Formats: sequence, structure tokens, C-alpha cells
Amino acid sequence: MPLDPDSVLLQVEAHLLAALGSDSGRAGVSFLGAERIDVLRFGPDPEGLVRYATLGMSRAPMGDPGAQLVLGEGPRAELLLSVRDLHDSVLRRLAILAASPAVEGVVLAPGAGLDLGEPLWDASPFRAVLVAEPGGLVPDLELDGSQRVRFLPLLPMTDNEAAWKRVHGADALQRRWLEQGCDLRDPRRPEVELRVS
Repeated sequence: MPLDPDSVLLQVEAHLLAALGSDSGRAGVSFLGAERIDVLRFGPDPEGLVRYATLGMSRAPMGDPGAQLVLGEGPRAELLLSVRDLHDSVLRRLAILAASPAVEGVVLAPGAGLDLGEPLWDASPFRAVLVAEPGGLVPDLELDGSQRVRFLPLLPMTDNEAAWKRVHGADALQRRWLEQGCDLRDPRRPEVELRVS
């Protein structure tokens, strides 16, 4: 039996508030042919860290709308971005990414690379993101025993990092970041060294 979309979003919002505390702002964006996407801001915390979370992508399971046969329910998810300092111009860009499953029929999963074609926020050096593994900052939300909502972290990538990831894979890029001590929440971090020795 299909889940009520409004009920799903109420549960998702309550889950986000329980995990991250009260939001400090939000914005809603509507797209032609898609339902409204809200983006909630949490923080900044005492260290200046801000979390942005989408609300609306999990309204329906992800899947290919052109598929002839849909087997069961597809995955449901929301997006998370952690960055130092306020960058509220990211709100619209995150909403664009969150609307892509409904608009383009894509299924977002860990390891995927998403290219915005514009800076992630105003004057940002990052135009793409890597979808990371969920479960760290915000745990999965169980809806009815058979479905759950996953909260997918987004890791900003430079153009060169995104191109390198397409060739070598997401795991290889994440190893580079780890080996070189990249703070992926730093809005001004330098590009990781990508040359293969």
C-alpha cells in the first residue's frame, strides 16, 4: 500500500529535528513538473559548522518514470551538506539536486557524482558533489517496516576532482581526500593532489 506523501515528510522533518536540533532557517523551491522541495538550515554551531538538509525528495520512491515495469518500491532519500559558515545561496542548488529524481528519473545512490553546471554556492570553487554513504550524521528513518528514508551526505568536488572520479571511481577519490587530510567541510579548501605517481 503506497505511503501518504504528507505523512512521510512529517516523519522526515521530525527525524531531522531530532538528529540536528531546531532549524535556523528554511526555503522552499518549486519546479515545473515536480513537487516543492524545502531546504532546512541547521546552525551555525559554536564551531561555525552549518548543515543543510533537503525535505521533499523522499515524498516518493526514486525510480525511472519511463520504465515499463517497476518492481516494488524504489529507495527514498534526502540530501545533507555540511559546510563551515553560512552559504545560503546553496539552498536553491540543493533543491535542484533533490528534484532530479522526480524531474529526470534518476536514482541517487552512494558513489554517484552530480554536476550542477554552476557553483554550489555563490563564488564557490565547487560545481559538483559526490554522494557519500549514509548513516553517519543522520541515521536511516524506518517508515513502515518495509521502507526507509536514507540521508545522503554530499561532498563538494572541484571540476578536476569530478573528472578524476569519473576515471578512477568514487572510492579512489575518497582515499585521496583521506590520505591528504582534506577537510571536506572547508568552503575554501584546496583541490586535492590528483597526479598518479
